[in-house]
Amino acid sequence: MAASIKAPPSSSSSSGTFPTLHRPRPSSLAKPARFAVGPPPARRLRSAISCTLARDSPVRMEEPAPSQLLRPDPFGRFGKFGGKYVPETLMYALSELESAFHALAEDDEFQKELDGILKDYVGRESPLYFAERLTEHYKRPNGEGPHIYLKREDLNHTGAHKINNAVAQALLAKRLGKKRIIAETGAGQHGVATATVCARFGLQCIIYMGAQDMERQALNVFRMRLLGAEVRAVHSGTATLKDATSEAIRDWVTNVETTHYILGSVAGPHPYPMMVREFHAVIGKETRRQALDKWGGKPDVLVACIGGGSNAMGLFHEFVDDKDVRLIGVEAAGFGVDSGKHAATLTKGEVGVLHGAMSYLLQDDDGQIVEPHSISAGLDYPGVGPEHSFLKDIGRAEYYSCTDEEALEAFKRLSRLEGIIPALETSHALGFLEKLCPTLPDGVKLVLNCSGRGDKDVQTAIKYLKV
Repeated sequence: MAASIKAPPSSSSSSGTFPTLHRPRPSSLAKPARFAVGPPPARRLRSAISCTLARDSPVRMEEPAPSQLLRPDPFGRFGKFGGKYVPETLMYALSELESAFHALAEDDEFQKELDGILKDYVGRESPLYFAERLTEHYKRPNGEGPHIYLKREDLNHTGAHKINNAVAQALLAKRLGKKRIIAETGAGQHGVATATVCARFGLQCIIYMGAQDMERQALNVFRMRLLGAEVRAVHSGTATLKDATSEAIRDWVTNVETTHYILGSVAGPHPYPMMVREFHAVIGKETRRQALDKWGGKPDVLVACIGGGSNAMGLFHEFVDDKDVRLIGVEAAGFGVDSGKHAATLTKGEVGVLHGAMSYLLQDDDGQIVEPHSISAGLDYPGVGPEHSFLKDIGRAEYYSCTDEEALEAFKRLSRLEGIIPALETSHALGFLEKLCPTLPDGVKLVLNCSGRGDKDVQTAIKYLKV
């Protein structure tokens, strides 16, 4: 069983708390203009608290608005979350990666190549589709209800949002001169995306995948191997995503000079949470533009499933500073959040450190990881991206959960109402509509991120659904 480093309840700094870990030096580089979203740097504060002094008056401490906070700050932190809790071996590689990321944000040639591949190879932009029959399904007896739109990331090449990040990181690795690529995968979608871009760019590809996930995602294992990747089974722990991530990090520590790690979510040490978010931010940017074209305004509610949280962060990031837009993440409740068999990290977790970053984790009183459960291999993870933890704590985003049974019903419902077979990950977000839609005013514009297609999950669904 893997162990995390449990954070003290009141601590917001790693100083003195984790003596064997290294706190990164502040970056001297500004946040890249092309990837930045929100207020310009001049309006942002350098710390989480401001201090105002006036003659003959006491010191007044003022909490800044969320839009004024750096996400992340120069230490790679989102409030108290995030950071770099890694071996010294990886510190240079992470600093090199961050510098390259910032430099490429201003590189016109890189941007042109990336935009071209996203358009002609990935197939962007993805449609914002009005789900007419699903909308009708959630109308109340008086005919009122929300209008439901699906952001169709399932139509991307390889069938999920994961390709956005994989393409960008593969181009970045080429610029760094790294020809050996490693990645972790749970549901297999990130593994397929990574294998795909490695085939496209002629890079060596090694994918770490839990043995249990390989069994329930056999189709994606075959796809990765067909694309030329080596898929290494991980048998330690629960043989799922957490253990695959641990093995990938061990590989990177050993081969850091020749290898780039394409981490698949907004988790891990800085700069990965920031970098993966920015490479997926195209989802939210397109959604804003498409909403303006379709109904002349913004969405009222955004909904996405949450495992590590990359598809949700890609949708949310564009709208974090729009206070009139609700951000709703849906985790995997498994057999129920009180059953002990779930992956509802933000609902039931506590603050700790895992895989290089501080965030909410599923852990016991001794800081040992509590093994998660979800019918969805992509949500079966005991941690979550640090920015999601931050958005939860400041109250900017809402996080709920959906059980295996509810997700399976939503899997079937969307298939029959819209002719779209969603991934089981996406089905958790769809399942939460049963509780959410009855509470929404008439005419509310709800956008749900359809993060992946469900071909990969049909064999799992066959075991539970009678159709």
